[in-house]
Amino acid sequence: MSLVKKMYGKSVIAEEVNKALQEAVYNYIKDNKVNILGEPLPNEDKQQVIDFDAMDEFEFIFDIAIAPEFTVEVAAKDKVDYYTIDVTDEMVANQISAYTQRTGKYDQVDTYQENDMLKGLLAQLDDEGNTKEGGIQVEGAVLMPSYMKNDEQKAIFATAKVNDVLVFNPNTAYDGHEAELGSLLKIDKEIAKDVKSDFSFQVEEITRFVAGELNQEIFDQVFGEGTVTTEEEFRAKVKENLTERFVADSDYKFLIDVRKVLIDKVGKLEFPDALLKRIMLLNSEEKGEEYVAENYDKSIEELTWHMVKEQLVEANDIKVEQEDVVAMAKEATRAQFAQYGMNSIPDDVLDNYAQEMMKKQDTVNNLVSRVVETKLAAALKSQVTLENKTVTIEEFNQMFE
Repeated sequence: MSLVKKMYGKSVIAEEVNKALQEAVYNYIKDNKVNILGEPLPNEDKQQVIDFDAMDEFEFIFDIAIAPEFTVEVAAKDKVDYYTIDVTDEMVANQISAYTQRTGKYDQVDTYQENDMLKGLLAQLDDEGNTKEGGIQVEGAVLMPSYMKNDEQKAIFATAKVNDVLVFNPNTAYDGHEAELGSLLKIDKEIAKDVKSDFSFQVEEITRFVAGELNQEIFDQVFGEGTVTTEEEFRAKVKENLTERFVADSDYKFLIDVRKVLIDKVGKLEFPDALLKRIMLLNSEEKGEEYVAENYDKSIEELTWHMVKEQLVEANDIKVEQEDVVAMAKEATRAQFAQYGMNSIPDDVLDNYAQEMMKKQDTVNNLVSRVVETKLAAALKSQVTLENKTVTIEEFNQMFE
């Protein structure tokens, strides 16, 4: 027994003391309803060195960062901007164009138009304008003049026809861009950037992309069979979908603006800075003290909003149920499909995608956060006075620059 005690006694005592210590600290915080920030840390000055071989009684002294006390109240006198994005006819047309593009096809044509693709024989010329002996030649070279950076070179192809032989300068056309030149001439880009000679291009094929027709097939693909039957109904439904999609963006901006209003109302809170910096350094030890010094103020700003948000969530009795998270997972999946023009997704497909998302804890945490913010935005919109403003999508995006 003495040998066993000598070999394992210290580690057993240390383990048991640690268990008792954790339980005591946890119960103290819980029983006294202490609202702490971060984790308790051993006191750096008063904590004595522990010797498990020589000591029978152990005293531990902890520092805890106590959260500042404050109350945040939301009232009708709080005015917050709410931006509604104007869905224009142009936006609807662009969205419809995206749908018809997906059902389009490539046709072979005889005469070039902008955005057509040319295919042919590319040959390097000498100073006299003849095909250079031993020069660069590329069979089946592909050109899209609309991507050329020089307008004069681009104009050379404006009326191109099949079997035409045209002379242009690739280096000038692409403004010496080495990657594009290397891709066109099929040589190393470091060599291509120094090729300054003219080239002939014999047009063998002209390919044009033709968008699909706006018909019942597209109506059904986008919104489900028989949901809309006319072009007018389709345009109205596209506009409705775009409007609904932008609500989440508007709510996100609203939360940013209401955050500023409420933090200004709360005012500057007093935090135990020295201890919080210790906690922050402990959590980002590899980044060092300089990182803590540079990012501490921003962390306090985020911490303040987190505390404000916690109060608002409790005050509005906001709870997140399992079905809320699943619904948000489905909504995220639906939005992802919508980017590819697929708005009518069967429920079983949405369920399968949602269940896959729910298997990853990080994803679940993100979904819970989104549910909370969605519910919080809905609650706060009814409590403050909204200063409604309609803006263009460009104006809205500029607010985040």
